[in-house]
Amino acid sequence: MTPSYNVAVDDTSARRYAPRSAIIGWLLFDWAAQPYFTLITTFVFAPYFATYVAPNPVVGQSMWGYAAASAGLVIALLSPVFGAIADAAGRRKPWIAAFGLLLMIGTALLWLGTPGGDPGVVMLVLIAYAIATVGVEFATVFNNAMMPALVPPERMGRLSGTGWAIGYVGGILSLVVVLGFLAGDPKSGRTLFGLAPLFGLDPATHEGTRISGPLTALWFLLFVTPMFLFTPDLTAKRPAAAAVREGFAELRETLLRLPQNKMLMTFLIANMIYMDGLVSLFAFGGIYAASTFGWHTIQIGTFGLILAIAGTFGAWLGGKLDDRIGPKKVIAASLVALLIALAAILMIDRDSILFVKVAPPVDGGPLFGAAAEQAYLVIGCVLGFVAGPLQAASRTLLIRLAPIDRITQHFGLFALTGKMTSFVGPLAVASVTAATMNQKSGMVILISFFLIGLGLLLRVRD
Repeated sequence: MTPSYNVAVDDTSARRYAPRSAIIGWLLFDWAAQPYFTLITTFVFAPYFATYVAPNPVVGQSMWGYAAASAGLVIALLSPVFGAIADAAGRRKPWIAAFGLLLMIGTALLWLGTPGGDPGVVMLVLIAYAIATVGVEFATVFNNAMMPALVPPERMGRLSGTGWAIGYVGGILSLVVVLGFLAGDPKSGRTLFGLAPLFGLDPATHEGTRISGPLTALWFLLFVTPMFLFTPDLTAKRPAAAAVREGFAELRETLLRLPQNKMLMTFLIANMIYMDGLVSLFAFGGIYAASTFGWHTIQIGTFGLILAIAGTFGAWLGGKLDDRIGPKKVIAASLVALLIALAAILMIDRDSILFVKVAPPVDGGPLFGAAAEQAYLVIGCVLGFVAGPLQAASRTLLIRLAPIDRITQHFGLFALTGKMTSFVGPLAVASVTAATMNQKSGMVILISFFLIGLGLLLRVRD
C-alpha cells in the first residue's frame, strides 16, 4: 500500500514524514540523472563533439555553448509556469515521467553523432542535446519539490547532500562502465582496462563514446523506477484545467510579492549568477582540457572519474555541514574555493604552471604523466569537491526561505534563476572564444560570475 503523509503547512508538528523506502527511492533520482551530467555534458560526449563531430574544437565549443544557451532559455521561461501548475494540481510524478521521457529520447539520439563534421549530424546532435537538457532540468525541478515532505527541516541539509553524493557515485559507476568496457582508444583499440570494447563497438568511429547517450537513457529508466514505486506523491488537488488557471494566478501573485521578500529575491539573483558560472565551467571544462592537453575520451573520462570521487565526499560532508552551520556558509565557502581554483586552472598550460615552464605531455606517454596535467588534475579535484556542496546547500537554502505551500513554483523560480541567464555564461564563453580564437580568454570571464554571486549571497540572512 502506498505510504501517505500529511502535507499541512500550518502545523509542522502534525506532519508525518515518509518512510525509509520512500527516501531511498527519492535519493535514487540523483543516481539516475547524474550520468547525463557526467557522461554527456562534461567528460565524455561534449569533448568528443567539439573534437570530432564539429569542424574544429573552437567552433565546437561555440556551437555547444549556443545549444546550451537555447535550452537554458526554454527552461527559464517555462519552469515557474509548470511549477505553479504542479502546485495547484498537487502531483509531481507525472511531470517527472514526462520530462524524463524527453531526457531519454534526447540522449538516445546522440548515438547518431558520428565523427566527420557533417552539418546534418552536427545539427541533429545539438537539437538532441537541447531536448535532453530541457528534460533533465525540468524533471529535477519536480523531484526537488518533493523534499519538504520527506524529512523534517533539521535533516534537510543531510538529505540534499546525500542525494548529491549518491548522484556522484552513480556518475562514477557510469564512467567506469564507459571507460573500462565500452570506449576504446582510437590508437590501441583497447579500453582503460585493456579490454576489447564490449558488443564489438568500433574505436575508429568512436562508437564506445557515442554509446554514452543510449546508456544514459537506459540508466535513467532503470534507476528512476524505485522513486515511482516507493516514494509517495502528493494527492491530486483539482482537475488539469482548473490547475492551469489557478497555477497562473498563484504565479502572478508570487511574482508580485517577491520584491517584498528581499532575502529570497536576493538569494535567487545570487543563485542565478553563480550557477550560470558553475554550469558554464563544467560545460566547457572538459572541452578546455581536451584542447589544452590533447586528451581523448579515456583521459578526460578518467579525469571525470577522479573529480566525481572528490565530489562524492564533498557533497556528503557539505550536507553534514549544512545542518550544522547553515547552507549560506557552505555556499559562500564553496564559491571562494571555486574562484581560487578557476584562477589557478587558467594559469596552467600544457608546458607551464603558474608561468613556470615545465615539460609538455608526451604523445603516447603515461596517463597524466606531465606536471601540467597533474596540476590540472589536483585543481580539478578542488572544483569537484566544492561543486556538490554548492548545489546541495543552494536547494536547502531555498527551502528555508520559500513558503512551503508553493514550494514547486519556487523551485521553478529557482530553476528560472538558475537558467534565466544560463544562456549568458555559455554565450559569453562562446562569443569571447570565437572573437579571440582563444579558449582561455573565453574561460576567464567566468570569474566575474562567482565574484558577483558571492557578493549578493553575503547580503542574505537565512
